[in-house]
Amino acid sequence: MPWPEPRLQSFATHQSVRAFAPGGIGNMGPGLDILGCAVTGAGDSVHATRIETPGVRVDDPGHLELPTNPARHASAIAAWEVLRRAGTPFGLAIRVEKGLPLSGGQGGSAASAIAGAVAANALLPRPLSSHDVLRAALVAEERLSGRHIDNLAPALYGGIVLIRSIEPLHAVRIPVPTSLRVVLVRPDMRLRTAESRAVLPGTVDRMTALAQAACVATMVAAFESGDLSVLRGAIDDRIAEPARAALLPGFAAAKRAAVDAGALGCSISGGGPSAFALVDGDEAAVPVVEAMISAYASAGVVASARVARIDERGAYIQAVDDTPVDRA
Repeated sequence: MPWPEPRLQSFATHQSVRAFAPGGIGNMGPGLDILGCAVTGAGDSVHATRIETPGVRVDDPGHLELPTNPARHASAIAAWEVLRRAGTPFGLAIRVEKGLPLSGGQGGSAASAIAGAVAANALLPRPLSSHDVLRAALVAEERLSGRHIDNLAPALYGGIVLIRSIEPLHAVRIPVPTSLRVVLVRPDMRLRTAESRAVLPGTVDRMTALAQAACVATMVAAFESGDLSVLRGAIDDRIAEPARAALLPGFAAAKRAAVDAGALGCSISGGGPSAFALVDGDEAAVPVVEAMISAYASAGVVASARVARIDERGAYIQAVDDTPVDRA
């Protein structure tokens, strides 16, 4: 993964750091478990303070519904895994700031895990490699929602990421066309990842698998070439979307409305309930937002939307000992 890794800088002489990781879109269209991206705007932050007692203590889980038990919190699991791999004698007290919705399909658990792992790693005298940081976060993701890194890798590295394999770990960062915009729409509902994964088919026929592979390849070609018109018709998920659409009132109508309004394509963000549409430029996003919100409203579902870009930075250290870090 040959891109800059400023997050691996050591702040071991300090007592605390605050790390940020962006939200994102997993299962990007037909890219079930293999294609994801980070998006600008909302994300999760983890403030980690060195303590003498080994282990990780959760002082603030970030939300009343999240556990303080470190064995059940994504940030704490990932942070502890970093400390365990490094063999450090000290522990951490963490406070989490949740900027992403719970069970919202915007990469919230992945962002928490990555932020926790990056914060813990920054306090090590000899930080772990990016691969080990990602593997530490994967321990949390696997325990809480499933073994996949299509949200984790973009949250750590930024950009659009294609996952070739987990074992061995092999991911490719794909170029981001400058005019690409993401319309992210969140209906007022929740859908746990475990529920959305439970409805996935165990097997698919050959024609479905071939069509899915062709769509992923076409998306990659569009991003690589910068010709976003190639995306039209390629954001066609024939595996997860048909299975999950029944769990998402209003989604089918919102998808049709998005495409009719000029979107290059539309699908479910992560496991849902959020939906995303890709558009070419800021002006093209306006009618798509209006059309999708209206479609959800017609189905009796209140929804909110934002327009974002692909976040190409990924996770980073926001502050050291409560002093902001220069992001330049």
